Amino acid sequence: MDTTVVLVWIYVVVTILSTLHADRNVYPSAGVLFVHVLEREHFKGEFPPYPKPGDSSNDPITFNTNLMGYPDRPGWLRYIQRTSHSDGVLYGSPTAEHVGKATIIEIIAYNRRTFETARHNLVINVMSTEEYPLPYQAEFYIKNMNVEEMLASEVLGDFLGAVKNVWQPERLNAVNITSALDRGGRVPLPINNLKEGVYVMVGADVQFSSCLREVENPHNQLRCSQEMEPVISCDKKFRAQFDIDWCKINLVDITKRIMVHSNRPDPGTGVLPDIGGYNPPPESLKSRDFFADFLITLAVPSAVAMVLFSVLGYSMCCRREGVDKRNMQTPDIQLVHHNSIQKSTKELRSMSKNREISWPLSTLPVFSQSGEVVPPIHPDNYETTSMPLMQTQTNLQNQIQIPQQQPSGDRDNYCMSTFRRLEVNGIPEERKVAEAVNL
Repeated sequence: MDTTVVLVWIYVVVTILSTLHADRNVYPSAGVLFVHVLEREHFKGEFPPYPKPGDSSNDPITFNTNLMGYPDRPGWLRYIQRTSHSDGVLYGSPTAEHVGKATIIEIIAYNRRTFETARHNLVINVMSTEEYPLPYQAEFYIKNMNVEEMLASEVLGDFLGAVKNVWQPERLNAVNITSALDRGGRVPLPINNLKEGVYVMVGADVQFSSCLREVENPHNQLRCSQEMEPVISCDKKFRAQFDIDWCKINLVDITKRIMVHSNRPDPGTGVLPDIGGYNPPPESLKSRDFFADFLITLAVPSAVAMVLFSVLGYSMCCRREGVDKRNMQTPDIQLVHHNSIQKSTKELRSMSKNREISWPLSTLPVFSQSGEVVPPIHPDNYETTSMPLMQTQTNLQNQIQIPQQQPSGDRDNYCMSTFRRLEVNGIPEERKVAEAVNL
């Protein structure tokens, strides 16, 4: 019995200690940069170690942060973690609206080796400060820094020290830090160790120094418009560690801002007024006739399309004149002329297809392109005296004797004359013989 009581008390104590370990309270100030580092070493104790003794635990751990009861974080709070082997960072700048309201952030650590999770709660209690807001704020753009590098306490302290030497204020705070990627910047190329850049806003209680206002003179404004680096006398105090783009510096004087008040209605409770009970539709619904809808959506457009198709078909097919009607309206002399041209064209085409006579010897090349002597077409004993000089001349056996009219003194006597048969491209022209007889 005593053993059971002791075990119960041990369980209660362990539960209380684990709850205290899981919930952590922080107290940032309104208008001042808040940075909270999620250390991987803090969560490694809740995951089982490596099975082999002596191995150093280097589990890949990632974090998921969200507002309790919601899928995302508050609007003023950001989170960044480059790799699963680096620590995560929560950062942001709360405003006066969050003063007195406890913000509970759920932090879930994922072990990518064992796929186990560990859950902690971070309670953010925003405190008010008399210095909020600081009247004079300056925003610097640092080109050679990333967000997680700038959020490191020693780096941020060095930057604030350089600004304090230039500005000489009594109170100086870091107001906010924003990555250049959140302002529409481009992801840098993975060469030459390029950085994405970061915007750092600081606030002070005194007027801007003359060094910070040098960028506002016309000469530096002209150089900035020409994408040239302005001449700033205090740049050497930053150049050793921070590469500042002075053309993008933004100086804000809150005391000179014009406050515009708009008449807005008071927000209600968010509950709709009671306008009666909800009357759902009955279970038995009346049937609806969709025939009229069918006629409007399908039948009417189809009928219009058919009418247009009929009119177009009649105009294209039924209104044609035809060849016969065209010939009847054409004068006879024009038809005869066209017919004769067509016949002559066909005759020339048929003659060009039947070219079978070899070319004359005078037109053949003596030497080929290779330099070799081309043998003659005819042998040496071939008699060339009987070869016609023109292609249209033929041998004597092709000669035709036709009657020839005697002189006018002897009209009734006719003698036979020799008419050589003409050939054009190897085809005899019988029509020429008929014309010669009619002479």
